[in-house]
Amino acid sequence: MTFAARLFLLVGFLVVPMLGSAHQAQAQIVAIGASNVAGRGVSSSDAWPAQLEGMLVAKGRHVHVTNAGINGDTNAGMLARLDSAVPQGTKIVLLDRYGGGWNARRRGMGDQSAELASIEARLRSRGIRIIPMWWNPALRQYLQPDGIHFTPEGHRLVATKMLPPVMGAVR
Repeated sequence: MTFAARLFLLVGFLVVPMLGSAHQAQAQIVAIGASNVAGRGVSSSDAWPAQLEGMLVAKGRHVHVTNAGINGDTNAGMLARLDSAVPQGTKIVLLDRYGGGWNARRRGMGDQSAELASIEARLRSRGIRIIPMWWNPALRQYLQPDGIHFTPEGHRLVATKMLPPVMGAVR
């Protein structure tokens, strides 16, 4: 075996386990919901899942928050894509309990409470902790001109309010 081949193998034996342990140490979090999760009307870095990830990292938590929000999604849509949006290994789901139902009612599809209950049951059956997206009437002062979607400041407020329960969950 050549020196280069031995060196390549040695590096592989040293680096690959480190990559695996770094990946395992990282808490996998998925934010799933509709447009106020996706960040409609703001940059992806201004959406609350990205802001929350930055806040968690600044607090010393080794995490990644995947933004699985889709503009206009319904609870039925979230349920249909749940397994692909929330991959194996996910520890925590930040669940938008409002947007999907609102979108469904707006389209005449009913309130979709049963679909929301199914989402929560499936996540719990997989051992995934569910933390609801923070929502409060105070957010109404942080809406874009459409009166529906959060401004960057609204997203920052959601991230700030989500920080304590998520910090507690990723200890």
